Amino acid sequence: KKYRLIVRITNSKIICQVAYATIRGDMIIAAASSPELKDFGVPVGFKNYGAAYCTGLLCARRVLKKFGLDEKFKGKEEIDGEDYHVEDEENEQRPFKCILDVGLRRTTVGARMWGALKGAVDGGLHIPHSTKNFPGYKPAEEKGAEAEYDAEAHKEKIFGSHVKEYMEMMQEEDPTKYEAHFAKYIAEGIDADKVEDMYTEAHEKIKEDPTGEEKEKKDITHTVKGNQVTMSDGTEHTRAIKLTHKQRRAKVQAKIAASQAKMLAAED
Repeated sequence: KKYRLIVRITNSKIICQVAYATIRGDMIIAAASSPELKDFGVPVGFKNYGAAYCTGLLCARRVLKKFGLDEKFKGKEEIDGEDYHVEDEENEQRPFKCILDVGLRRTTVGARMWGALKGAVDGGLHIPHSTKNFPGYKPAEEKGAEAEYDAEAHKEKIFGSHVKEYMEMMQEEDPTKYEAHFAKYIAEGIDADKVEDMYTEAHEKIKEDPTGEEKEKKDITHTVKGNQVTMSDGTEHTRAIKLTHKQRRAKVQAKIAASQAKMLAAED
């Protein structure tokens, strides 16, 4: 089996999955999404680089725990942004290997997908990669010169320093905009000085136990009648259904008839 680390970023969250392909479709081994970080002390900011790192770390620890490898491959102890390859460590057993799957997303330098990759790698997964796309990487300026990788710059992104700096700047320049822009942070009692501690605690909690809180399954049934869906708890919603050619023509004719009737009524 060839496993893939699937990283997907929506407009509200970051999703990481480890899967393998079959003739029937992908089989998901383990998954993590950034809203789950609420269970680990990160109640806000589910789309930034720090959240991407935490989600990758959470997914990696869950995969290793599922296969009973979490004690043998504990990953990087100190999160410092330095390049890390679990396969370089001496171990009797081979590490769990997977390949990064970015989908249709552009692999630009410093993108959030690399945060998820770095989190998964630091979590103990063997994912072939280099530092060329990480924040803090500078290619060689001249031919024959060596490229530079600033691990400290990457560490700052992992711990949300860019968020902290933006909060401080906005609070100083425009307090009203700050209160509106960071309303969720303020509601959770998180100011600029608490951002780094929030991520530090989250990393520790994920490493300690990546399981998270189990949510109770709601015993709800659905009744579908046309495009109306009624649930057993009493709630209803309309489901968009594609109309047939005959139905579309009838809809147009009804609109024409209604318009003609309105015009005749106006003439009278």
